Amino acid sequence: MHLWLDHLKAVVVTSPSANVKHGLKMAPSHAFRCCKRALNWVPVLFINLVVGWSYYAYVVELCVYTIPNNAERISYLVIFHIFLAMFIWAYWKTIWSKPANPSKAFSLPRAEKELYEREERAEAQQEILKKVARNLPVYTRTTGGAIRYCDFCQVIKPDRCHHCSTCEMCVLKMDHHCPWVNNCVGFSNYKYFVLFLSYASLYCVVICATVIQYFIKFWTKQLPDTHAKFHILFLFFVAALFFISIVSLLGYHLWLVGKNRTTIEAFRAPFFTNGPDKNGFSLGFSRNVAEVFGDQAKYWFFPVFSSQGDGHSFVTRLVQIDPEQANGVLQQNGKGPADGEANPHVLSNNVQHTEDGSKEKMNGGQTVSVTIEKEQ
Repeated sequence: MHLWLDHLKAVVVTSPSANVKHGLKMAPSHAFRCCKRALNWVPVLFINLVVGWSYYAYVVELCVYTIPNNAERISYLVIFHIFLAMFIWAYWKTIWSKPANPSKAFSLPRAEKELYEREERAEAQQEILKKVARNLPVYTRTTGGAIRYCDFCQVIKPDRCHHCSTCEMCVLKMDHHCPWVNNCVGFSNYKYFVLFLSYASLYCVVICATVIQYFIKFWTKQLPDTHAKFHILFLFFVAALFFISIVSLLGYHLWLVGKNRTTIEAFRAPFFTNGPDKNGFSLGFSRNVAEVFGDQAKYWFFPVFSSQGDGHSFVTRLVQIDPEQANGVLQQNGKGPADGEANPHVLSNNVQHTEDGSKEKMNGGQTVSVTIEKEQ
């Protein structure tokens, strides 16, 4: 593919006519985009073909032609279809959930944008960004301490937001771009993605657990060689291999949920004004889980949106507090407090400890006090 692109670029460069160059340059670019978008669906098509074949092998070849007992056949079909339905539901919710991107509040105002585009000095551009960022709930920086700004989307990046070159947009709380769902996994669909992995693992477990006795009977020649033999033997092997690969990925993402990290943050710690902190967003295990799955357990196992927050701002832990011990850390994130909740204030790294377990800081004559509760 890259050689094909290089060849097209060479044709554009060597063409004598400027109009011809422009036409050739635009046409391949549009054609390449269309081909790329079509090819991006190949992994999704592969998964659906595998699932479609597994459905045929299990329902027709196993349940219809191989299992002799009606009670066993019906119980297998009911269990199989329950987990299949949850798996498909979570999978397609992950695929069709549009990645959430920054709101217009993170775009530069017209005057500042014109100044930023005219300015050639990086230092002066940073001063413009800092001026705008004062009114935004942005507390992470680049490794050099600069305001994170996306030149492609022309927005100040909210905390945990990153630009996806495949989706060509900034994605809120971006975890990674997954080719198997042809979508970015981030704030809008991370819960769906974890549920997709969970139900895919359980789907494979159900297949292996119910097929294994017939797999052994075919393998040991206790059942005659029929057209079902190949499907059942292959179904067991495929389900077992998929389970091993999926459950390892699921375990990793459950660990990330417990630590309140994204895949990007696991490889590169978020950088705050006081330096990098890999546990910067961790609030303790229960709070971390609630941030992804919500605070109502009845919604945890269904692919419906229940994640906390808006994806633009996140509660951050106090650097002095062990994230696994902290139950609540309040920080002003650009949103008003909930009903009956104390008004949170921004806390920096130089918070003073007091004897009653609260934190105080003098900021321009104003005293900020926040009490930290520990998990039981």
